[in-house]
Amino acid sequence: MSDTVPSFFVYGEPDRPLDIGFVHVETVMARRQLHSGRVSAHKHDRMAQITFWTRGRGDYFIEDRRLYFVAPAVSFIPSGVVHGFTVAPEETDAIVASIADSALPPIAALSSLPADEALMVCGQGENRFWTHLSEIMERLLGDYQAGEVQPLAALLAVAMNDIARLGRTLPASGHDGQDLALAFKRLVDRHFRDNWPIARYVEALGTTPHLLARACEASYRQPVKAFIDGRRLIEAKRLLVFTIRSVEDVAYEIGFRDPAYFSRFFRKHAGAPPGEWRAGQAGKQG
Repeated sequence: MSDTVPSFFVYGEPDRPLDIGFVHVETVMARRQLHSGRVSAHKHDRMAQITFWTRGRGDYFIEDRRLYFVAPAVSFIPSGVVHGFTVAPEETDAIVASIADSALPPIAALSSLPADEALMVCGQGENRFWTHLSEIMERLLGDYQAGEVQPLAALLAVAMNDIARLGRTLPASGHDGQDLALAFKRLVDRHFRDNWPIARYVEALGTTPHLLARACEASYRQPVKAFIDGRRLIEAKRLLVFTIRSVEDVAYEIGFRDPAYFSRFFRKHAGAPPGEWRAGQAGKQG
């Protein structure tokens, strides 16, 4: 374990700038020689990924959540989200579609799947949308391998919509604060370490406290402060589970100058002090 979570281009390859509109499709076992079915914690800072498990079973994790799955199963992972898995390579495979952040907005605009939220769906093999999604993902892989790039964006939009249906996350319609909520989330991702007060977010977004609160509740079902605290907690858990950094170092990394205050904050939200919580997570992995 290192003191940082690695960011890759695709698994095992160093991160690098992506061309506008970049899309990449391959099977998980195409990189079997790199991982042998065990993909360690990593993230992609410049692209989202759809992983559609076509056969087999295994353990998948997204940040601190661990999920056992049996194919068919599918995940959508936005950029920056830590994930990985352990599977039996002889009996398991998946189709992975990687989508550059620059290519995602027009694709996501045609889908009901939130493009900034991680999601994994499994255990619903009888749902007809698994058949739909399987056909789309196989077509996506085939067209990519054949060099047919024109249909890829449309196929990805359909796949994302099918994932939303499988996850039963189809909203009836958008709401007025959706753009504001997404802009707020992006600001929090950039500045949660800087201890910005809510008023500074309001000012940076050119809005009012009331409108921001309403947008945050509508999109994330949380008050503004709880959303910011939740982002800091996610980062703290990520560093505690996936790095060897000390509790004090983790506290400083996410903007706490007083490790004792960080410990109280963490215990309030996670139910245990950071050191105890980390030890419990290590026991689960073992």
